[in-house]
Amino acid sequence: MRLLAPTLFLLSCLLFSLRQRPTLAAKQSYVVYLGAHSHGPELSSVDLKRATQSHYEFLGSYLGSNENPEEAIFYSYTRHINGFAAKLDDAVAAEIAKHPKVLSVFLSKEKKLHTTHSWEFLGLEQNGRIPPNSIWEKARYGEDAIIGNIDSGVWPESKSFSDEGFGPIPSKWKGICQNDKDSRFHCNRKLIGARYFNHEFAVHKGPLNSFFYSPRDIDGHGTHTLSTAGGNFVAGASVFGFGKGTAKGGSPKARVAAYKVCWEGSGGCFDGDIIAAFDMAIHDGVDVLSVSLGGEKPSQLLEDGIAIGSFHAVQHGIVVVTSAGNEGPADSTASNVAPWQIVVGASTTDRDFANYVVLGNNKRFKGQSLSMKGLPSDKLFPFISAEDAKLANASVENALICKKGTLDPKKVKGKILVCLDVNTRSVDKGLQAALAGAAGIVLVNLPEYGNDRMTDPHVLPASDINFNDSVSLFSYITSIKHPVGYITRPTTEFGTKPAPFMAAFSSKGPNIITPEILKPDITAPGENIIAAYTEAQSPTHLNYDKRRSPFNSVSGTSMSCPHISGIASLLKILHPDWSPAAIQSAIMTTASTHDNNKQQILNASFAEATPFSYGAGHVQPNLAMDPGLVYDLTANDYLNFLCTLGYNKKEIFWFSKNYTYTCPKHTISLVDFNYPSITVPKLSGSITVTRKVKNVGSPGTYQALLKSPKGVSVTIAPKSLKFINVGEEKSFKVIFKAQNASVTKDYAFGELIWSDDKHHQVRSPIVVKAV
Repeated sequence: MRLLAPTLFLLSCLLFSLRQRPTLAAKQSYVVYLGAHSHGPELSSVDLKRATQSHYEFLGSYLGSNENPEEAIFYSYTRHINGFAAKLDDAVAAEIAKHPKVLSVFLSKEKKLHTTHSWEFLGLEQNGRIPPNSIWEKARYGEDAIIGNIDSGVWPESKSFSDEGFGPIPSKWKGICQNDKDSRFHCNRKLIGARYFNHEFAVHKGPLNSFFYSPRDIDGHGTHTLSTAGGNFVAGASVFGFGKGTAKGGSPKARVAAYKVCWEGSGGCFDGDIIAAFDMAIHDGVDVLSVSLGGEKPSQLLEDGIAIGSFHAVQHGIVVVTSAGNEGPADSTASNVAPWQIVVGASTTDRDFANYVVLGNNKRFKGQSLSMKGLPSDKLFPFISAEDAKLANASVENALICKKGTLDPKKVKGKILVCLDVNTRSVDKGLQAALAGAAGIVLVNLPEYGNDRMTDPHVLPASDINFNDSVSLFSYITSIKHPVGYITRPTTEFGTKPAPFMAAFSSKGPNIITPEILKPDITAPGENIIAAYTEAQSPTHLNYDKRRSPFNSVSGTSMSCPHISGIASLLKILHPDWSPAAIQSAIMTTASTHDNNKQQILNASFAEATPFSYGAGHVQPNLAMDPGLVYDLTANDYLNFLCTLGYNKKEIFWFSKNYTYTCPKHTISLVDFNYPSITVPKLSGSITVTRKVKNVGSPGTYQALLKSPKGVSVTIAPKSLKFINVGEEKSFKVIFKAQNASVTKDYAFGELIWSDDKHHQVRSPIVVKAV
């Protein structure tokens, strides 16, 4: 039992009460949270008074003899939440926080209603208000831009696609609402088009029933990504009460269109259907295409439906944004690598859905969860590892991940089950635990996933804890005969640090198709993102789970991709004459490589991440409005790129149908491709790289600032660039030379910044490998 010895307790209180404290110390409003009450089913006034009195007595044991706890406490939480709010000295609050029955002590701060929180994290709003320098204000919230989404369809009834306040559909729109087989599916002035593409899916799966002849989203993925990119404002959005606030997309006043190509859970998206969707989207008149899908590994550019479709879209001035993939943290796992795509990695925000695994020895491990309830703190539950809970005929390997059919209900019932969070979905493990009669589940990380903790709306009390805490938990379970504890109910926390850090699942470079092109290009929020969802099934996708939620929290580069799509849409409104490459450059060269601790962005193991994880850095939308200079590219530049890769005249003609284009007579080096990042994968001796920048801002002179990669000397010629007119272009050279004495055998990283005397910092990552 977790009882404090009375003698020790009284002694500590006496010592504390005698301690001298400054009489003029400023008091602040604190909340002391004690968990939940253990009232019976019928709550009486006696129970309420008893709870209040217990709070007075508790605080009184920490206050001096001349202080009255009844005057200090201004809220006593007596019904379901157990705790109180009081004016306290910081020192008193710190001492209270050490008590084993206190779950948390925190300053009571002013709060505003808000979600998807990621847009506030990116600086588009502050405490629920839109600052005048926000790109939302400047770009009219993306008004009348058209965002297409190639995904699993859309749930049209979602409030995120309400057309309240929207005017007529833009005259350039040529799309349709393909509801010929689904009369319940309706478009409007917000959701202006929807189509489905299932021909190749039918080839693989055979004859299809009417279910497959509608753009309606049954999976939820497409609804989530489309609403993240361009969903309307929806007040009071939450996932079962968590993250409550106003949902919105990156371009809340944009028009949106859905192109359904995915039909089977996380798959069923075939190249044939994808290319058809690209083709139709170009015809329909979209401005931006968001594509949160890809293969397990990259393909040659002309053997990949997404690369092909996106090239044609870019040829027509459409910005194409794709996800990097979820195969991290291994290297060379980015699946979308075409230079004409903006490829997005995933990182965290500063919001946690935090709860705690509390052990019998009073140790507490912070985890994350969207479980609707916790376990009562006045009762301790036995822990059991999944290995110890296995059926006799189950393998240890399968039991450790709580695979279906491996758990023995006789061993699990009433206990907290501890499972490895790998291979199968977390909610599936939770379901197996619940079916076996577990009281709760703790999901533990492997070393490579470090501090990654994704949230899920589990069907039982659950917590996902980091690797270091997982080691400590296993140590506790195996070191004593009767390990016990409980799991608290989650709460929403803001301002967590460090943030962002890279999600462990986010796919990484180097680019194995064209190593001279750094991928991913950028990172954006992609972990625990709340957005609209289908109501055709539960947010867990479990048949056992009968709950429905119009919003869900989902993680993946699929979620970071539409953040960039929404930002690209805003830039399209601000700069309608910019090419897709200019928009890509503006997003990349204004990105940040620092977190909210003002330190280098970390990976999930809290080691320094590299450009192979975050590309140019973490997106900063408000700075992308005015990048100063851009690295621009035309369709012919992309064809030159293909010529350099060895595609012949015939192939390139059929690819582009450009009758006037011919490959350059002189070979162009891939390192000279005018990309916003600079990658030299095979530096032997020295090499000169050429780039060209275009002025898209005011007149000015830019000076080169360099951070050289380890073991490599870098010089710039010229070291300053002067611009007078908008649209003026200047070339420069970057000379790399391997230093024999200290040359590194692995990739090394640096950066080039063109800085004017105003506020422009045009930053390019440098990636070099000497051989």
